[in-house]
Amino acid sequence: MRAIFMGTPEFAVPTLEALVRAGHEIVAVYTQPDRPKGRGQQFVPPPVKEAALCLGLPVFQPERVRRPENVAALEALTPEVMVVVGYGQIIPQSIIDIPRLGILNVHASLLPKYRGAAPIQWAIANGDQETGVTIMQIDAGLDTGDMLSTWRTSIGSDETAPELAGRLATSGADLLVRTLDDLAAGRAVPVKQDDAQATQAPILKKEDGQILWTRTAQEIYNRLRGFTPWPGAYTSFRGQQLQILRAAVCGARVPERPGTMDAQRRRLFVACGSDTVLELLEIQLQGKKRMGVDAFLNGYAIEQHEKLGEQQ
Repeated sequence: MRAIFMGTPEFAVPTLEALVRAGHEIVAVYTQPDRPKGRGQQFVPPPVKEAALCLGLPVFQPERVRRPENVAALEALTPEVMVVVGYGQIIPQSIIDIPRLGILNVHASLLPKYRGAAPIQWAIANGDQETGVTIMQIDAGLDTGDMLSTWRTSIGSDETAPELAGRLATSGADLLVRTLDDLAAGRAVPVKQDDAQATQAPILKKEDGQILWTRTAQEIYNRLRGFTPWPGAYTSFRGQQLQILRAAVCGARVPERPGTMDAQRRRLFVACGSDTVLELLEIQLQGKKRMGVDAFLNGYAIEQHEKLGEQQ
C-alpha cells in the first residue's frame, strides 16, 4: 500500500519498521524538526528521523505541516493511506481529506479512555491495572475518531512508563499492520467512540511530579512509576529538592503526620496519607549524583519527627 508516515518519538519507530517489513511503500516520512538538547544545546534528530534514514526513506521536517505548501506536497505524493504515531502536530482537515483510505493513528490507550498526549503516564499514575492500544481513524477532534481495532494488556504492579511504552509500541505496530490489511480487504469495521466515557491524559507538567504526602503510599508510588523519567517524583528536604528515584510500598501502617521520616537500620521510611508508609530506596539531591538511601543516611542524620516537603 502506498503510504505516508508521520511520527516523532521512539514509540513510533516500531510501527515505521513494521510497515516496511510488511512490504508497504513508504513514499515519505514526516517528523518534527531537529531540536536543541542537553547542556550543549546541540541539535538532535528525532528517533523517527534516524530510523527512516537507516531504512533509506525520504524525510521531511516542516515546522508547520498545515501550511499550504506542505499540504500541496502531501497531495502530490498521492498516498492511499497515512499513518500517524505521536507526530506532535495537529493534522488539519485539508490533510485528513488527502488519502483515499484515511489516516490511521496508533494511540496508547483503550479509547475513549485517556485521550491526549500522555495516556501511558496517566494510566500508571492513576493506578489502572489494564491498558492497551487503539487503532483509530483520525478526524478533526483530539483522539475522537472511529476505532478500527484494539489490543489489551495488564499493567505490571511495578511497571514504569518507559517499560510499558516499549511493550505497547511493539504490539501497536503489529496491530496497525493487521488493521491495514483489514482496511485494504474491506474487513475493517469502524466503531464510534462513546464520548460520555471519555477521559483526558493531558501533557505532563513539571508540577505533576511534586509529591503530596497526604496521598497514600500506593498513590505516590503509582505516580512515581508513571512519571518516570519526567517529571519524576520530587519533594523537598531541608530546603533542597529531593528526587525520589526508587521506592516501595510497605505493609505497615503508621499513625504519623504525612511526610514524617523514620530511619531504621540504614533504611528510610516516610509516612503517607491514610497511615500508609513508603520506603525510599534511591534518591537524588539537587546538584548531586543519584544514590542509595544507605549512602544518603551516611551523610545526613534524620531528626525525630523531621518531615519531607516542608518549606524552609
